[in-house]
Amino acid sequence: MFLSLDFSALLSVERRLLEETAQETHISLISSANLLYNRSTARTHTEYESGVQTDLMASATLFGVFKRFVSRNVKIRKMNECIWTDRIRTLNRKASFLVAVTPLSFLIYDRITHFSSVRALVSAEEVLEQADYLYSCGDTQKLHQLLLHHKHSDDAEFLWRLARASRDLALLSSIGSDEKKRLTYEAFDYAQRALEKNEASFAAHKWFAICLSDVGDYEGIKVKIGNSYIIRNHLERAIELNPKDATSIHILGYWCFAFAELPWYQRKVAAVIFASPPTATYEEALAFFLKAEEVDPNFYSKNLLMLGKTYMMLRDVKRAALWLTKARDYPAVTEEDKQVHKEALELLKKLNG
Repeated sequence: MFLSLDFSALLSVERRLLEETAQETHISLISSANLLYNRSTARTHTEYESGVQTDLMASATLFGVFKRFVSRNVKIRKMNECIWTDRIRTLNRKASFLVAVTPLSFLIYDRITHFSSVRALVSAEEVLEQADYLYSCGDTQKLHQLLLHHKHSDDAEFLWRLARASRDLALLSSIGSDEKKRLTYEAFDYAQRALEKNEASFAAHKWFAICLSDVGDYEGIKVKIGNSYIIRNHLERAIELNPKDATSIHILGYWCFAFAELPWYQRKVAAVIFASPPTATYEEALAFFLKAEEVDPNFYSKNLLMLGKTYMMLRDVKRAALWLTKARDYPAVTEEDKQVHKEALELLKKLNG
């Protein structure tokens, strides 16, 4: 979609901008505006039509349109226009500017700087689109490098994606133990900041829950179990904000599965921490995994694997084999997909043995 502007309307806008600024700065430039307007319409109309109009039609943004217009305007008139010296009052002092372009060009350039935020917004959206594309391709390292340029952003959309990318990078088999730990805590920091910036973001709640659980692996079993209710609360909030997010539903199922198979000694730790320690059943876990599959069929290799494992725990061999086969045959794009494929093969051998 290209932007086109009427030539005569553009000249009128320029003239109006000149008059407005003359009033604001108490400088009488209206006569110069009239002269410039008359010269433009009488002498350079053809040059504008062939040069500027072409540039305007080819421009995708208003910022680009005016930037090119200023450049062309300088080239056309620089031999015929005088050098203007103007004294402009600032907030607390006076400053002299020797402007080697026409007043009109200077004013247009001054005004277009207000559109920089619009261009920045478009660039941010483009970066997010590129990030989502890289994530869909499983290109974890490039994704992480791309998003690192925005690690100081106040936008939750960048921050939760950075949390996800850092965590995915930590899961790569090529990452050493020290780097894995650093990335895990880095991911949690990004997720925490995302939640602070936008409490209404379902993705921020989801990745905060995931990263908090990961950090617990380094903090000890007491801390991990102590965070369990916080994790569940954020997952439930994520689902409340977006009931169609299959990943959040899957993770809540995983939470139930983990507590359903919790060893006896960890149950004792939970009983010390909580008056009513968290509990769950395999049936509850199964319900969440099936719900996730209903919301978004075949969306995640690990959901297929967990369905197979849950049916195994419920001693339903036929259904377990069905879902484990689906997990085995799932396209292995990410490192996690490859690990799921390997585990599904091993579990199928056990079932068939």
